Amino acid sequence: MSKPNYSGTYHMVEQENMDAYLTGLDVNVALRKIVCMLKPTKEIIHDPETGAMKINTLTTFKNFSMDFNIGKEFTEDLRIVDGRTCQTTVDWDGDKLVCVQRGEKEGRGWTHWLEGDKLHLEMRVQGVTAKQVFKKAE
Repeated sequence: MSKPNYSGTYHMVEQENMDAYLTGLDVNVALRKIVCMLKPTKEIIHDPETGAMKINTLTTFKNFSMDFNIGKEFTEDLRIVDGRTCQTTVDWDGDKLVCVQRGEKEGRGWTHWLEGDKLHLEMRVQGVTAKQVFKKAE
């Protein structure tokens, strides 16, 4: 069974529990307030044949890029987010992309899935979950 192609540009339309999630990552209060006001855009380049994927998260404050191959562990530099690096693996769970980030924080990771023209993102750390929903650009 073929996997969905996540390629596209997506604009955030909903967000919940981001402050609690960032608190779980030990992000300072000033930066948390800034991040919670941002409306990121995600640009995803995905090659379903090879499993190569690049996710660019673009904001007016900072940009973040994640370049990886699905199913292959890599060292992820998250210093722009919370000053840490971790060992990261992104793999399929059905049609969902599930990321496990092993490092200083327990239960850290995220899940992406598509529903129609919406890209869902659930982020987890130490039992706290934040959610974002993005709508695909026309």
